[in-house]
Amino acid sequence: MSVPVWMLLGFAAWTVLLLVSTVGVYRWSLILAGRAPINSFRADQVEGADRYKRAMRAHANCIENLPVFGAIVVALHIGNVGGTLVDGLSVVILLARVLQSLVHLCFIQSNAVTAVRFGFFFVQLVGFLALIGIIVARCYGSP
Repeated sequence: MSVPVWMLLGFAAWTVLLLVSTVGVYRWSLILAGRAPINSFRADQVEGADRYKRAMRAHANCIENLPVFGAIVVALHIGNVGGTLVDGLSVVILLARVLQSLVHLCFIQSNAVTAVRFGFFFVQLVGFLALIGIIVARCYGSP
């Protein structure tokens, strides 16, 4: 498997791990302790501890960006586009995603913390756009 495919798999694994280790643990601990019924966790109104709310948002951020990265990796694969730069950008995207999630989870969201979190998100956006640019340049740039 190529590095971008491994990074996509890592992104998916991180998304699942984040769900299980934060949202899942929080919900099931309340359910199994008898402090909340299983149907009390509404999707349209997130209630609970601040850390739980941040975990929900961090997981949603992963879900929102996973298909974008997936589409880019599929295009890389179909276009047979690779190389050191593509590999490096793919690694940076996954690292920035993990760091963004951890900043979201581990710190109360002050202006400074939110700016750091956005910085990691911005790195991912730049990586996405760079990979898209590489795909277009290699597949359609020169005949």
